[in-house]
Amino acid sequence: MAVPHINCCVAVILLLALLSGCNARIHKLSLKNETRFAVDLNNFGFFANGTLNVTLSSLWLNEQRINYTHSVGFSLSRSRVNGVLSYTAEETEACPLTTKPTNDEPLILFLIDIRNLRVNVQATGIQDNILIAKGKSEENKEKKVKEIPAARPQESADALNPKAAQMNLPGDGGKDKPGGPKAEEKPNPVGDATKVEETTFLLNTTTQPILALDKVNGFYKFNFLMVVGPKAEGLYSLKFHYCQNRIPGTKLHYSLTVEVIEKNPGSYLSAAEIPLSRLYICMAGVFFTAAMVWVYTLMKHRYSVFKIHWLMAALAFTKSTSLVFHSINYHFINTEGHPIEGWAVMYYITHLLKGALLFITLALIGTGWAFVKYILSDKEKKIFIIVIPLQVLANVAYIIIESTEEGSSEYYLWKEILFLVDLICCGAILFPVVWSIRHLQEASSTDGKAAMNLEKLKLFRHFYIMIVCYIYFTRIIAILLKITMPFQWQWCYEFLVEVSTLIFFVLTGYKFRPASNNPYLQLPQDEEDVEMDEVVTESGALEGISKVKKTSNGRDRQKEPAL
Repeated sequence: MAVPHINCCVAVILLLALLSGCNARIHKLSLKNETRFAVDLNNFGFFANGTLNVTLSSLWLNEQRINYTHSVGFSLSRSRVNGVLSYTAEETEACPLTTKPTNDEPLILFLIDIRNLRVNVQATGIQDNILIAKGKSEENKEKKVKEIPAARPQESADALNPKAAQMNLPGDGGKDKPGGPKAEEKPNPVGDATKVEETTFLLNTTTQPILALDKVNGFYKFNFLMVVGPKAEGLYSLKFHYCQNRIPGTKLHYSLTVEVIEKNPGSYLSAAEIPLSRLYICMAGVFFTAAMVWVYTLMKHRYSVFKIHWLMAALAFTKSTSLVFHSINYHFINTEGHPIEGWAVMYYITHLLKGALLFITLALIGTGWAFVKYILSDKEKKIFIIVIPLQVLANVAYIIIESTEEGSSEYYLWKEILFLVDLICCGAILFPVVWSIRHLQEASSTDGKAAMNLEKLKLFRHFYIMIVCYIYFTRIIAILLKITMPFQWQWCYEFLVEVSTLIFFVLTGYKFRPASNNPYLQLPQDEEDVEMDEVVTESGALEGISKVKKTSNGRDRQKEPAL
């Protein structure tokens, strides 16, 4: 069992290296020599009076080869559910910055005009958002919102002030002047905005604000702050588009650095993530209670307990501990905007151990190890050699996804790896159960213990159905429910997954409980039943082992040749 320990150590080392640059909900993405025509920056669910602060601190374009008929800029689309986000790069062949919506979908476009050094803002659909940014021309003065609508709560008045928005951006409080900092220096968008006249726009289909675009040492930059109105709540998707790269055979390089800070009133978490901290701590208490009940059962039936029973107890306690650290991790993201590195490391370590223990325990139960045999066949050992490294890889992929910005190119690569590896692991643990069912079917028709083998066969079939239902629900059905739920109720996906995991643990523990009346643990009643079941012989557990046969008087013993 040295391989799992080595893999876990490698995963922990990689985990520590990855977390050093993790900023979680305060997103900062830097891309160099990028060629993608669309970059998904982030998805976030906003309640009323939530704020979105976007700072494009450096954008470099190849101006010698750029075609000004193809737009460059950002799109901000809104949806009520996760599965119907508007204007994804994969859905449309045309550039979303130049294509007019056909169904009045809520959409805000920020079109970067590098020739005139301005950003044209266009809004379609029902809008109730307020935009605060540095205006470009005198024409914006006519569109300036002098007063906040009376229906808006007082809290929104504080949100309209960038200083009161508490963006927690690093800077020098406004000492930098326009054109002063070098391209590689990090500007302070809040500080810069205090020295110029900011304009407040009420976005609608008739208002088309024009924002200022600064150019410093060949790099373009601008920033804006948007306050979400009561009628504009929803799941927002922010994307960057470089539409010239949509032309087949065109791969123009560009570089950008963008910082995105999203907040709901009193929280850095998305609308669907706000209840997760309380959910995880409550489920941790439920799993801990179930683990204590299981330990009490083991102590009560200590003479029927096997090593696999204690491994199941370790899995339940590890699951509870993982949920505790997960809750703490979300608590700090909620209040600080980023996780505390120490707590995040503890969560990822326990999450890795929980995943490894889960698949190892299920595979051992499926093979019947410690219940009816103590040796695994070569075929069964190969399952562990495959599943354990793949499970470590899946957890490493999960850690990378959690600590990587969504807009980075490797994010979707690791997301596909996680999905594929997880499906392989789920399918692999079914093989030992299928083999055991096949062996029990053959043994029930060849030996004299048909009744007992049929009871075990029935139990294994139930276990197989339980695993299949658990995999289908947590990997397919729950995800389908997630993408069809309203954005503020998508936390129910995590609730369903945790509840289904709890039910699966409880049913597995009940089926394989250490009790004298459990058909899986029944001892032979006749003297002839001291021979091991044929299922063990067929799995290779008795290779090279001598079998002892009792005589009729029970005193003399005759040794038979080795099998």
